[in-house]
This record gives sequence, structure tokens and C-alpha cells, in this order.
Amino acid sequence: MVKVEQYDSAGRLLVVMPSWLGDTVMATPTLHALRQVYPSAQITALIRSNIRPILDGCPWVDRVVTIRPGRRGRQNGRRSGMVSVARRLATGGFDTAVLLPNSFRAALLARMAGIPRRVGYDRDGRGFLLTDRLLPRRDKGGFVPVSTRDYYLGIARYLGAVNPDPAMRLFTRSQHERRLGELLEEAGCPWPPSRPLVLICPGANYGDAKIWYPDRYAQVADRCVRELDAVVAVAGAPGERAIIDHVLAAAQVPMIDLQRLGVDLNLLKCVVRRSSVVVTNDTGPRHMAAALGVPVVAIFGPTDPAWTRIDFASERQVSVDVFCGPCQKKRCPLDHRCMTQISAEMVFDKAAQLIASTSRVGTPG
Repeated sequence: MVKVEQYDSAGRLLVVMPSWLGDTVMATPTLHALRQVYPSAQITALIRSNIRPILDGCPWVDRVVTIRPGRRGRQNGRRSGMVSVARRLATGGFDTAVLLPNSFRAALLARMAGIPRRVGYDRDGRGFLLTDRLLPRRDKGGFVPVSTRDYYLGIARYLGAVNPDPAMRLFTRSQHERRLGELLEEAGCPWPPSRPLVLICPGANYGDAKIWYPDRYAQVADRCVRELDAVVAVAGAPGERAIIDHVLAAAQVPMIDLQRLGVDLNLLKCVVRRSSVVVTNDTGPRHMAAALGVPVVAIFGPTDPAWTRIDFASERQVSVDVFCGPCQKKRCPLDHRCMTQISAEMVFDKAAQLIASTSRVGTPG
């Protein structure tokens, strides 16, 4: 790594956050560490507007600046938007930018904003835009799998963090808890404290290959209701409506459709916090559950768990060994055996074990 010694402190720190929900959750230990390194600095997080609620209530950030997610096929609009964001940031008087994503765009944005110190990993050809260049670990020409959580913490350590706490944390607000209760009451579907709540999140943003089958999620839901006397809720991002509908259509038991109720990301944090167990693919809600201390069953297909290791004692991973995996591909070129060989029984058994061992139950709205 290359360090510029002339910078020994930060008064106004900009942290460019990741673009994905799960990565943002895995960045929370770094925010905590940065606050400890710079206790008196004003720390601002730059984040996409669609995942902004993840940082709501975070005590380690003084200010949040949002940007709209880019749209494919609108290159001119993206360029003008980038200039606009850079101008906004230039008025912030930042002396240091911490770039968590590896993108060239993030480094260019910080440079365009005139931020004098720019710290990040030297990847994607952006080294010349950085003042402090951290070198990612490589072996035989490829990148060594490192947990995203620890990868970000590497920047905090470089800036002076000593033994930073790796625990991910999210926060909820009382007004959101109340609003969730009101929505459930209005829909006639609050859950009693005597019954566990199972939250199913069947979607994923990184390609179809990491999505387990909706009909098998439905089978898990059926068994949770019939054998565990659970209440089951299903959630997903706006673009996952079709997957949610498939799960609901295949299930033989009633489920709470959180998307139809208008549950946004702030309210979803509250649902996760109340849940007895979250059942999901290797995606954002998995990390949300761990950050809120909620047991989670995570289904892994083509993705390598080493990239997203979270060391959460109440997580149970479900996967099968196949000759072709983990391949990290967005779409399977073969027969998707890494997912077809995962049965509903395998997933249900893990969920049932977690509920039995932790005795966590939901609370009524």
C-alpha cells in the first residue's frame, strides 16, 4: 500500500458507501471504526437513495447524502448526474474521502469534488485518482477471497483503527416500529407473542443463479405453519414481485405479504428485528438479520461464502458440494445442481433447529 504521510487527521470525512444492500450492512463495522479513529470529525455517508434507510439511526454518521441509482442505457444522463453530485460534494469542505466500493466512478467523483485525500483500494485502474492506495490481496493473478466486511475494515485499520469490532449493527426507530404495528393491525394480520415469526426473503439482486426455488420456499412456509405453529411473512424488493407471487401461489398456508402492505426498508428492519428466524438466499436480508441479532438460514448456490463471511453464531448455511461450484456466475450454464439438490427439508430442518434453540418469538403489532 502507498500512504501519504502529510495527512494525519480528518475533520470532515466523506465515506462513499457500497451500492448493494448486503455490502452496506457489512460496511457498518467500518463506520463504527472510523468514528473511533476520528471521534470529533464530521462523518458524512454518501449512499444510494434506495438503500438510505439502512443507515437510519446509525450513531456513527453525522450526515447522509443520497444519490439516485444509475439507469442502464442513459450514459449522458449519468455523466451530468455525476457532475451534479460532485458539485454538491464540493460545497461540503471534505478533507478526506474513504472509498469503500472498488469502482472507478467512486474515485473519479471524489477527485471531481476536490477532496484532497482519497483513500481506497487500487483496483479498476483508478490508482492514479487515489492519494492513499491500498493493495488488495492477490494469488496467481486472481483476487484472494476476503469477506467484504473484513475488506472494508482493512481501510479502517490502515487509517489507525486497532482491533476494530467486526460486529455488524443496524438500528430501528420507535416511529417505524409503531407504523409497522399499525399496518399489520389495519390489514388484520398481527401476530401473537405465543407464535414464532418466520420471515422469508426469496429474491436476490445478483442474477438468477443464486435464487432458490419459490415452490420450495413455499414448502418451507407450509411446514413452519403446520409443524411449528409459526406465522410466516414474505418480503422482497420492488423488482421481486414475481418471485413473491410465485411463493404465495405455491404455498398452501396463509402468509403475510409485506410488500403489498407497503413495508419499506425502514419497516423491514423492524420486521427482521421481531422475527424468530429469517430464511433467505445469500442476499441483503441475510446480513440485516445478523446485524439485528436474529437467527438466519442462508441458502448458498453459486456464490462462495468466503466473500461474505460474517461469523454470526446464529446463522445456518445450507449448501451442497458440486464439481462446478462455487462458480460465482449470475446464470448457470449447466443444470443449476447447486440449487436443485437443496431440498425444502434441508432448509426447514435448519429453521426449526434455530427456533427451538433460541426460543425467539415475534411480538404483536
